[in-house]
Amino acid sequence: MKNFILPLGALALTACNVSAESKQSERPNVLFIYADDIGYGDLSCYGTAAVKTPNVEALASEGIRFTNAHCGAATSTPSRYGLLTGECPWRKKGTGIAAGDAAMIITPDRYTLADMFKDAGYKTGVVGKWHLGLGNETGKQDWNGVVKPNPEDIGFDYSYIMAATADRTPCIFMENGKGVGLDPNDPVYVSYTANFPGEPTGKDNPELLRMHPSHGHDQSIVNGISRIGYMKGGKSALWRDEDIADSITAHAIRFIERTSKEGEPFFLYLATNDIHVPRVPNERFIGKSGLGPRGDALLSFDWTVGEVMKTLKRLNLDENTIVILSSDNGAVIDDGYKDQAVELLGDHKPTGVYRGGKYSSYEGGTRVPCILRWKGKVQPGVSETLMSQLDWFASFASMCGVNIPEGAAPDSENHLDAWMDAEKKEGRDYVVVQNVNNNLSITDGTWKYIPAANGPAISKQTNTELGNRPNNHQLYYLVSDPGEKNNVYKDNKEKAEQLRAKLISEIERGAHYKGLKELKANQ
Repeated sequence: MKNFILPLGALALTACNVSAESKQSERPNVLFIYADDIGYGDLSCYGTAAVKTPNVEALASEGIRFTNAHCGAATSTPSRYGLLTGECPWRKKGTGIAAGDAAMIITPDRYTLADMFKDAGYKTGVVGKWHLGLGNETGKQDWNGVVKPNPEDIGFDYSYIMAATADRTPCIFMENGKGVGLDPNDPVYVSYTANFPGEPTGKDNPELLRMHPSHGHDQSIVNGISRIGYMKGGKSALWRDEDIADSITAHAIRFIERTSKEGEPFFLYLATNDIHVPRVPNERFIGKSGLGPRGDALLSFDWTVGEVMKTLKRLNLDENTIVILSSDNGAVIDDGYKDQAVELLGDHKPTGVYRGGKYSSYEGGTRVPCILRWKGKVQPGVSETLMSQLDWFASFASMCGVNIPEGAAPDSENHLDAWMDAEKKEGRDYVVVQNVNNNLSITDGTWKYIPAANGPAISKQTNTELGNRPNNHQLYYLVSDPGEKNNVYKDNKEKAEQLRAKLISEIERGAHYKGLKELKANQ
C-alpha cells in the first residue's frame, strides 16, 4: 500500500450484497478483458455475420451489452493510461503512442485502479499487452535485469506482460519486471536510434521475411517479421507470434487458479494482443474465418475469452466474478503489414455503421464493444446509455467502499448503477475523446461536436478518416445520423456552441492541453 493512501474503514460492498464482515472470498472477483484494435462491428454479438465469436456472444447473452461506450482515446497507449488512472490522457504530456523503450508513463507516485483494488483487499494482476513503458528513463533500461519501475510499482501484485506491443522491440515477455527465458550468455539489447552491426532488417533483407510491411515496420526481424525498433540477442526469450495468445491465456488462467487456491478475491487486467498487428494467430485458427489473418485473430481472441470463462466455471467462480470485455480503440484494417486484411474484408464492416476507426475523431475511433456480465446479479440486456471506460475506476471504488485519495482519478465518475443495470439511463452527460493528433471532440450521446483543428484529413498509411478539418467545425446528430455523414453545424450553431463551451470548461478544469488557445480562438 502506498504511504499516501487514505486509511479505509469497513468496506461497504453494497453492490455485492455482502457485509463488510464477509470473508474475502465472498467479494466478487473482477476481470477486465481488454482487446486490442477490435472495432464496434467486429464481434458477432454486435451484428456482424462475417465472423462468428460464440464465446463473446455467450458472454453478451448473460450480461449487458453497451452500445454507446467509449474508450478514452482512439489509440492504444492513451486509452490504457486513462483506464488505469481515471485521467483523460490529453491532460498529461507523454501519453501518446509509446515507443518500445519508453519509460513508464504511469509513475509510482500515481494512485491507480490496481492500487484501489489492493486497498479493497484484492490480489491484483496484469497479463498481456502493456504498452505503457517500463523503467525510469527512455532507452536506458537494462532488459537483462529487473526493470523498475514496472507494474508492481503501480499496484499490480503480479505481471506477465509484453515488454511493449507486438510490432515493437523488444519481442520478449516480462514477468514481474524480468525478461522471461533470457540466457545470461546471450543478453538482449534494444535500440530505437540505430541498428546493431550485422543484424538484418526488413528494409535491407526482405528475402528473410515471411510477412512484409506495408508501411514502416521494416527494422529488426523476429520470427520472420520485421518490427519497429532494433534488437539483438536474447534468442531464447523471443516469442513466436503464433503462441502469444496461448501464452497470455495460460498465464491469466494460472493467476486465477493461484488466487482461487489462496482464497482471495482477484482483480485481473487481461489485455490481449489480439487483434493487433502483426496478425499471426496460432496455426489452429489459420484460414478458419475466411477474412485472412485479421479475421483469424478475431477467432483467437474469442478462444481466449472461452478458455478464461471455462476456468471460472471449473473453479466455481463463475457467479462470483464480474467480467468486463471491451477494446482499447476502434478498428484498423491495414496497420502496417501486408496481411490481406483489406483484400479479404468483403462486406464486413469492422466499425459497424460508424465512421472512421482507430486514430480517428469520428465515432469509429472510440465507440467500442463493451459487455459487463455478473451472472445472477446483473440482468442481461442492452444499454444505450453513454458510458466511458474512465469511469470504471470511480464506479468500482464505490462498489468496494474505497475512498479515492484527493487528486486521483480526476476524470472518473461513479456510474455503478448504470454499469450494473441496463434500464438505468443516467450515465455520462458527455464524453471527451482524442484522436491520434491529440485533437479533441465531445459527444453527449445525441450530438457530436468536432472542433476545427489542424492535422491531416486522412491517414495516408491506414486510409482512415481522422476527422481533422482546419477551417471547419463539425456537428452531427447521432440519433438519425450515426455514421456522421451530414455535418449540420451551420444550421445548429447554438448546439455546437453549447458543446464547445462544455469542452473548454472541461479542459480548463484540469492541467495541460496545448490546443486550448487554438480552440478558444477558432470560433
